[in-house]
Amino acid sequence: MVEQVKDVPAYIREMYRYNSFMNQFGVEIGEITCGGATVSIKLDPMKHFNHRGICHGGVLTALADSVLGVTGASVGAAVATLNFSMNFIKNVHSEERIFVKSSIRHHGRTTMVIEAEMHDENNHLMATILTTMFIVGRFEEIPEKW
Repeated sequence: MVEQVKDVPAYIREMYRYNSFMNQFGVEIGEITCGGATVSIKLDPMKHFNHRGICHGGVLTALADSVLGVTGASVGAAVATLNFSMNFIKNVHSEERIFVKSSIRHHGRTTMVIEAEMHDENNHLMATILTTMFIVGRFEEIPEKW
C-alpha cells in the first residue's frame, strides 16, 4: 500500500513545479481543494495579446485547460481531455490577472466532468468551461477524499 500524502495542495504544486507548458505561459496554481482548483495568469501584452490588442483566445483556452489536470489530481486522478467546450463572454484588453476556478461535477470510474469559470481581476465573468476528462491513471499517494 502506498503512503498517502498529508498536504495534498503542496504535493500537487510540487508535481507541477517543472511543467514546462505552465511555466512558459506563466500559469500559477492558486487554491486547491478536494475536487476543485484555481489557476491564474498575469497577462503580458507582448506575450499573450494578438495583433488587435486583445488577449488571444488560445491563451485563455490554454489557461482553462491548465486547471483540468490540477483538478483531477486533487482527487488522485491522472486525466486527459476528451471533450472541451468554452463559451467566451468577455475578453481583456489590459495587463491584468485572469483566474479560472473549477469543480468536479461527475467522478466516475473512467470519466470525470469538470466545470469552470474564468474571471478577470474585477470578478467579471469572461468564460464558462465544461469538459469531460478520461481518467488515464491514478496517483495512489493522493487520497480521493481529504
